[in-house]
Amino acid sequence: MATDHRDQAVAALARERVDHRFKGLPPSAEGLTVGELAAERRSLFTGGFTTPVLALSAEALEHNLVAMERYSAAHGLAFAPHGKTSLAPQLFERQLAHGAWGITAAVPTQVRIYRAFGIQRIFLANEVVDAAALHWLAAELDADPDFRFIAYVDSVRGVELMDAALREAGARRPVDVVVELGGGEGARTGVRTEAECAAVADAVAATGTLRLVGVAGYEGEVPKPDGERVRAWLRRLTALAADFDAAGRFEDLDEVVVSAGGSAWFDAVADVFAELPTLSRPVLKLLRSGAYVSHDDGHYRHLTPFNRVPEEGELHPAFRLWAQVVSRPEPGQAFLNAGKRDAAYDLDMPEPQLIRSARDATTRPATGLTVTALSDQHAWVSVADDTPLEVGDWVALGLSHPCTSFDKWQLIPVAESDGTVTDYIRTFF
Repeated sequence: MATDHRDQAVAALARERVDHRFKGLPPSAEGLTVGELAAERRSLFTGGFTTPVLALSAEALEHNLVAMERYSAAHGLAFAPHGKTSLAPQLFERQLAHGAWGITAAVPTQVRIYRAFGIQRIFLANEVVDAAALHWLAAELDADPDFRFIAYVDSVRGVELMDAALREAGARRPVDVVVELGGGEGARTGVRTEAECAAVADAVAATGTLRLVGVAGYEGEVPKPDGERVRAWLRRLTALAADFDAAGRFEDLDEVVVSAGGSAWFDAVADVFAELPTLSRPVLKLLRSGAYVSHDDGHYRHLTPFNRVPEEGELHPAFRLWAQVVSRPEPGQAFLNAGKRDAAYDLDMPEPQLIRSARDATTRPATGLTVTALSDQHAWVSVADDTPLEVGDWVALGLSHPCTSFDKWQLIPVAESDGTVTDYIRTFF
């Protein structure tokens, strides 16, 4: 039944009407449903789309989904990709179809979105101390015995607040929690010392509303991360799990959860989790990488662990933002009609990759073009002396940081390599 609900909720997205809310889509598609527009298989370049328009590569998406499914399976890892990257239920559905155990969330609002689309296993990589959110969560858990939910705890005070809110809500099912081990001094969230971890675990045990099911953390927050530091922290995490197990903290469980894994060090996670000694209960080794689904042309292109272990796979950048040249006011200067409202810019500037001529539709590499700055609705482009570029030409931009690319677009065309648009991805930021 849960799968049926999920399928129906995702299918319903195809019945949404196309209108002015969705930038870049063809004005001539006004009033069509998303499904009807997809069935027309319009060309991204000649089908009436307006610029700027962000597109996802159909081939790259499928490649990346398969790559991480294979990697996780090869290393005996369960996979709960971080859904905050895309907040796109259609992609969640595909991730689950490619073997994902569940989907990771960052905040309770995202959990509500996931539940609206029938996600049955959710890992919340954060501590929840919002009473209203905990009241909703208690009701959701009580209403659906098959709903599996796990959240971080990282303080005794947080445990107290969670317990009070869940008691107030009359929760009948305990909320499963994992103690979050912090990456070190100066890192983001998480308990700093093993002694403090034990105190948090003791606080959980003293409640009737929470159940300790394991340990977790995020190795990407290790200060000055490198292979040695990251693996040292991961061994602290697995040692903490073993210590908790030896202390009898997991006696009433069917399995122990040990979780880590962003998009930059999942090879280290795989290595160290493979060293985890046998515990008294089976272990769910849960990886949570999220950016892989679209990958990128900047930050993660440089950081992906597949650079270190190329024999185990590779990821392909799936995003391309197409913009048009709207001004050539000076010989070495051009302006595109895409800016901060359209492109990720928090890590790297967009990277010009292709030029599509407005005169004859031929394409050529965007050699000699560099995005030097972004305004709200303009990209500032430096143009080399020997680079032909005219007003009206389309320029394809590669983007860095998937998380801040998805969140600028509510409906994203999925295009095949020849530009044929076969689907549209709805986001919920």
